[in-house]
Amino acid sequence: MEEKSLETLNGSVERIVYRNDQNNWTVLELEAGDKLHKVVGVMPMIGVGEILNLSGVWVEHPNFGIQFKAEYCERHLPAGEDAILRYLSSGVIKGVGQATAMRIVKKFGDKSLEIIEKQPQRLTEIKGISPARAGRIAEQFAQQFGLREVILAFSDYGITANEALRCWKKWGSESIDRIRSNPYLLCSSGLYIGFERADKISIDMGRSADDKNRLEAGLIYVLRHNLRNGHTCLPSDKLISVAAKMLGVEPEIVEQTLEDMVLKFDVKLETFTQRSFTFLPYVHNAEKYAAIRILMMLENPPKTVADTQLRIDYAEKRLGITYAKHQRQAISMALNKGVLILTGGPGTGKTTTLHAIIALLEDMGHRVAITAPTGRAAKRLSDVTAREAKTIHRLLEVKWDDDELPLFERNEKNPLEADAVIVDELSMVDSLLFESLLRALKSGCRLIMVGDSDQLPAVGAGSVLHDLITSGKLPCVQLSEVFRQALKSNIVLNAHEIVAGKMPALNYREGDFFFLPVRNTHQGVQTVLDLATKRLPAKYEFDIKNGIQILCPGRQGELGTRDMNRCLQDLVNPAGSGRDELVIEGMALRAGDKVMHVRNNYDIVWTKDGGGTGQGVFNGDIGILERVNKRERTLSVRYDDRVAIYAGQQAHDLELAYAITVHKSQGSEFDAVILPLFYVQPLLCYRNLLYTAITRAKSLLIIVGSSKTINDMVENNRKAMRYTGLCNFLMSAD
Repeated sequence: MEEKSLETLNGSVERIVYRNDQNNWTVLELEAGDKLHKVVGVMPMIGVGEILNLSGVWVEHPNFGIQFKAEYCERHLPAGEDAILRYLSSGVIKGVGQATAMRIVKKFGDKSLEIIEKQPQRLTEIKGISPARAGRIAEQFAQQFGLREVILAFSDYGITANEALRCWKKWGSESIDRIRSNPYLLCSSGLYIGFERADKISIDMGRSADDKNRLEAGLIYVLRHNLRNGHTCLPSDKLISVAAKMLGVEPEIVEQTLEDMVLKFDVKLETFTQRSFTFLPYVHNAEKYAAIRILMMLENPPKTVADTQLRIDYAEKRLGITYAKHQRQAISMALNKGVLILTGGPGTGKTTTLHAIIALLEDMGHRVAITAPTGRAAKRLSDVTAREAKTIHRLLEVKWDDDELPLFERNEKNPLEADAVIVDELSMVDSLLFESLLRALKSGCRLIMVGDSDQLPAVGAGSVLHDLITSGKLPCVQLSEVFRQALKSNIVLNAHEIVAGKMPALNYREGDFFFLPVRNTHQGVQTVLDLATKRLPAKYEFDIKNGIQILCPGRQGELGTRDMNRCLQDLVNPAGSGRDELVIEGMALRAGDKVMHVRNNYDIVWTKDGGGTGQGVFNGDIGILERVNKRERTLSVRYDDRVAIYAGQQAHDLELAYAITVHKSQGSEFDAVILPLFYVQPLLCYRNLLYTAITRAKSLLIIVGSSKTINDMVENNRKAMRYTGLCNFLMSAD
């Protein structure tokens, strides 16, 4: 752990100013000597009258002044009748109010807490306390006492009070014994304590490097870590090699441990093309279920539509459109097959085809649900279809458990009412979310999946669109013809050149695609800032807050999102402008800033223009911070026609969004995109990323940078290789 220089503060609790029962963040007043000090920190179940020995740092809050931020808290029960009365009267023990507290202290004096702990049956000597109530009071007190022991014992290992509380909720009074027996239980789901910290605790306990619990936890850690890299499984030989090197032990020991874990069903093994792969059980179940469900849908398609071609002819006359051959094929398959994949790049008529499919399904009396993985993608889908589109999470009616993991109300037992579900931007859907969607489809429901396989893969684990197409098991129509109207766009032309591995034309002097070469990073920064704040607003009707979006390959460096956002905020919404601001983890959020919401949050309340309220803001939503209430620490953010209110910790879901990463832009379109490409880190220098960035621009794209960098990205067709099981399960399932 990083060493910190901590100060101490000891005293008695005089008043609880604020307590969040969800995360146990507490603000209290502590009497130390003759002074009252404001103390903040995670301090579960603290009661008035308790004696605290705190370790922490003094900080200055912009609104509330000097405070002591407690990192560690050692608690002692109050002594003396007055302190005990204040403690019991504070409500810290459920079932004991002020009147009951007074009767207890009057009867037992300074022995009151000892009686509650060791002789709770004596509480029945007090009028109004039955044996059952005495038992409940004793149980509540025991929980308090047990939690204190856990927090105190765990603090020796550098585990914070909040982390200790999560352990207490999971194991109760057994927490200390469990962790002392196996420190790697700290890596369990929901505790958020990493392998490295658990490993340090184990080493401090004197355990050996080849401890069985350590080897098992190390293997699980490698699998979980690679989920974040997109892999749903790993080749077993590679897993053993990586884990052995990380743990500093011989591969043979790790291999034997892995075999034992298979026998205990802690991991799952599969053999693909004569090579063994290891899965975490829940990920294995997700991909295997998805494969089986898709094959069942293919084997049991909906009733065939006899007059499909006549229906398409009628749609052409009604809408004044002549569909191309592959468009007609896609529409026909959507009406007759249980499952369909529709792919294609920009300008190939995907939206037109999708619109026809929806219209004809509705003409047949089908209830059609339209969905996409992100809020911005869902909004864009609503705009092009003129129908309501929901995020997949909202469609499935997500709830969140105590570990902030999704639980979906829509599933096999409570399926969607829809007769057809259309999913756009399928390339962004990971394996676990895909499984949840399939579980919510009723028998006979059509599933039409739309995506562009040349775009970046999902942020989560899996490669659903790629695996479905590669398996060859599903009906798939790829639209490749670029229509005449789209051919007028240099953005569209260059996007298709890039997909084909060709260098885009960079010498345009008019149109919607421009390249501005720069000699170095500094010149690149100045060019981007000048374009965003002066040149483009002067020539076009949009500006950096409405229409212009800077897309960066990554977050780091002078041309990354972090530095670019700071520079742009200083230019368009500087400090000292008289606008209120809040500082969140070192980042100033100021009234007037362009911001992005970076995590699905279904609890945030919003109000729609003209009336009506709702809840939920989604990962990738971009808005304008309209108001900062420093006193109440709330923020008001406008997203199109609605204003969302952020309170307390919810503000941590916001980032500045003058510049965003290409990954965060998936599923979105912007009027004008400025793309800085002078130097791109090797891990981000590949064709998919360039193609995704260019296809985010609707009316104007300007690349600022180096033609060599662009060429390097075009030539590197290293699509992020992912180890997954879905394709193999589809191909091998009977």
